[in-house]
Amino acid sequence: MSSTEPAAASRVARWYRKSLAGHPAGRDFRQLWVGDTISQFGTQIGLIALPLLAVSVLGADEFEMGLLATFETLAFLVIGLPAGAWIDRMRKRDVLIAGDVVRGIALLTLPLAWLLGVLTFPLLLVVATIVGVATVFFDVAYQSYLPSLVPSSRISEGNAKLQVSQSVAQVAGPGIGGVLVRVLGAPLVILLDALSFLGSALFVLRIRHREERPPATGRRALHVEIGEGLAFVFRQPLLRRIVATTAVSNLFGGISNALLVLYAIRDLGVGEAGLGLALSVGAVGGLAGALLAEPLIALVGEGRSIALALLPGLPALALVPLAHGHSPPAAIAMLAASTAVVGLGIVVYNVAQVSFRQRLCPRLLLGRMNASVRFVVWGTMPIGAFLGGVLGSRYGVVTALWVGVAGQMLGALPVLLSPLARMRDLPRDLDEHAGDEPATHRVDG
Repeated sequence: MSSTEPAAASRVARWYRKSLAGHPAGRDFRQLWVGDTISQFGTQIGLIALPLLAVSVLGADEFEMGLLATFETLAFLVIGLPAGAWIDRMRKRDVLIAGDVVRGIALLTLPLAWLLGVLTFPLLLVVATIVGVATVFFDVAYQSYLPSLVPSSRISEGNAKLQVSQSVAQVAGPGIGGVLVRVLGAPLVILLDALSFLGSALFVLRIRHREERPPATGRRALHVEIGEGLAFVFRQPLLRRIVATTAVSNLFGGISNALLVLYAIRDLGVGEAGLGLALSVGAVGGLAGALLAEPLIALVGEGRSIALALLPGLPALALVPLAHGHSPPAAIAMLAASTAVVGLGIVVYNVAQVSFRQRLCPRLLLGRMNASVRFVVWGTMPIGAFLGGVLGSRYGVVTALWVGVAGQMLGALPVLLSPLARMRDLPRDLDEHAGDEPATHRVDG
């Protein structure tokens, strides 16, 4: 072993100890990170399994694929707002555990129904709806919980590390999922997804930090508390711009996402393994974005990163409909290239904007703010998915994909034409968590 290797190992060890993951105060964050990583891998392996189950086992058409994608995200539109107010009244750790367990049990019913010969498309929609409801509560609680586990100055680091896990899972997950679907079939791959959520719950259970349950005294009517969250989102000019861009992008992205699996399998002829390969290779861009997010944000500035991160991916969106008519190997390469470039920008954008909006919001409003944001930006997804099904069945999949591309390009304008493009960092007087440290960690007996 050369003399430089111990020195390099020592530098890595020092870096790890200084990082949020290695710091003794970061133990609870590590549990959240590991649990989320397990869940992300299971989710990404199952990402193509659910629509492939609809296409290959149940013979779903364009409209049914749009309907499935609609039901997967409908909960954000229907209960997204009250969920935030409810979560602000609960211990967020408990919400995370319940969300994992409910999703795991719901997904277990699909392979069981397949084994019993009673699997139907309506059952698939019911499970998709239940998983969507649990995801609403999990996602809002998760984003509202992170600031209580880490200092304000390390929120971006925490979000970046969680994004690394997601991106690594995106690299390996779809490719593994495509192979597993080919070998085991979609129902059994969904079983792995279900088990991943139960595994995630075990690690969240290990988090020692316990929030105090918000006092019931002085609690207002639910609609009043919901209104406070919405009012904060729409009255804060910077947050309003971020929400507009994300909502419009998700609306038109929902059109494309609803039809992607059907388009790749039926129209491009790439097969399950080919689609998994394209998504896995393409997700390298997301991994690069996760690894580069912190240094890029530090170099360019948080505000400018939000505004500029999406630009490289806008022309790359067109590669998906342009793949039509090409040979399967060429189509796989085009899908992979599009996913890589778009994914890199989206990851940097998400790390920057999630951290930015968490610090903009007072702690007592975090649940309602996140729920209000999710209501708007995720609430457009079922609408887009339904439109994708209608457009695909009436005008063809390729036409629907082009509509999705054009809309996503327009979606970048609110942040590109905002003060964010000229803002390096969030002014300290707008940072509601400046100087905050996580609450003292304790274990309830």
